[in-house]
Amino acid sequence: MLKSFKGGVHPNYHKELTCSKSFVEVKASDVVIIPLKMHIGAEAKPLVKKGDQVLVGQKIADTDAYIGAAVHSSVSGTVQKIDSTLLPSGLRGPAIFINNDGNYQLDPSIKPHKPLEELTPREIVDIVRDSGIVGLGGATFPTHVKLCVPEGKDVEYLLINAAECEPYLSCDHRTLLERTDDLFYGMKAAAKACGADHIKICIEDNKKDCLEFLTSRCGSDCEVVLLKTKYPQGGEKQLIKAVLNREVPSGTLPYEVGVVVINVGTAVAIAEAIKTGMPLVKRAVTVTGSIVNNPGNFIVPIGTTMDKLLEVVGGTKEKIGRIIYGGPMMGIAIHETDEPVVKGTSGILILSEKESPVIGEPDPCIRCARCVDHCPMHLMPNMLERYVSKGGLDKAKSMGLLDCIECGCCSYVCPSKRHLVQWIKVGKMEIAMQKRRDAENHKRSTPVATA
Repeated sequence: MLKSFKGGVHPNYHKELTCSKSFVEVKASDVVIIPLKMHIGAEAKPLVKKGDQVLVGQKIADTDAYIGAAVHSSVSGTVQKIDSTLLPSGLRGPAIFINNDGNYQLDPSIKPHKPLEELTPREIVDIVRDSGIVGLGGATFPTHVKLCVPEGKDVEYLLINAAECEPYLSCDHRTLLERTDDLFYGMKAAAKACGADHIKICIEDNKKDCLEFLTSRCGSDCEVVLLKTKYPQGGEKQLIKAVLNREVPSGTLPYEVGVVVINVGTAVAIAEAIKTGMPLVKRAVTVTGSIVNNPGNFIVPIGTTMDKLLEVVGGTKEKIGRIIYGGPMMGIAIHETDEPVVKGTSGILILSEKESPVIGEPDPCIRCARCVDHCPMHLMPNMLERYVSKGGLDKAKSMGLLDCIECGCCSYVCPSKRHLVQWIKVGKMEIAMQKRRDAENHKRSTPVATA
């Protein structure tokens, strides 16, 4: 019986455009733009300055914060500038601009680590931290934080998230087929680091071509779990509920219920970091859409700009209406084609003008409760929208605003085309800004101790 969760939707998946396309390595753009915050947590601080020479794999930014990630150069060349840039999130942030010399000379620090059997759990966590590895499924939570389980907490299961439930995307599917050795190496390293006794590789039943050979590779401590194809099956809490029937309490991490979840691409990045010493400087990306001349799956250096990828796929058959970083459900429309691929860019979806009409004013809510029925987090999106739009943040927060995973199911099923998930995002951003303001005010009002 296929495993699943309550709620969710069944959009048109359009995976056939790229699911049979093998990976193609892409050279970086002439200038790469590497943001200093491509992860959840503290922004990295630059370790280089304008005019510095950098090499592939060189650490160019880092942070002392526990929840944060190092940043490395994906090319060799010269630092052109450190400046603000428009990010795929729609916000602006600092980035390091590097003139790519085309030589891709490796930094001397890029050397293999000890064999996995000789590494301690702490050493694995340190390698992951120093390599700047974050969740490559899109959430970009620093992986070393997931693997460093607090004392007194026991992890029983490591789940490998290969659901790839977002429509159009297929880079995880291709990773299962083409990077199998690294997948198994990386997941064993992750299991050793977090202390998991059992590993479950979780795939949707639209990837049955992976089932037999993955199962044949599993030992007694590993199994492949087949999931119902449904969105958002790849959500961390939804995956845990479907596979283990465990519910992660609000505001906590999965280790509270004995689980750690990492993405397929994250496992491969861990393997590369240990086996070769290469930090996270490139990632798998699906570039797709019905108007793309040659859609496919690509290995792309971090910081490569969208205009370079448009060249790689041979442009489009008709005028572009919208470019989305990510998939159609959770992705974000970008404004310029010089925006870079970042650590969280799992896909780039190019839509025609017909496929991306201008959204007008929504109709009044008809109280049909479809948004409630389909919400995978069992929230009331209609009420959250109402409270946020009218300034009732405290009430919205008490109703679970911060538990929303922003999957977009509510907006997808709403017959009135209410801007439900958009208002929820606004509310979460306002709460985050208020939290930062409170912290700054507290810091300013705290007396400085003197000798």
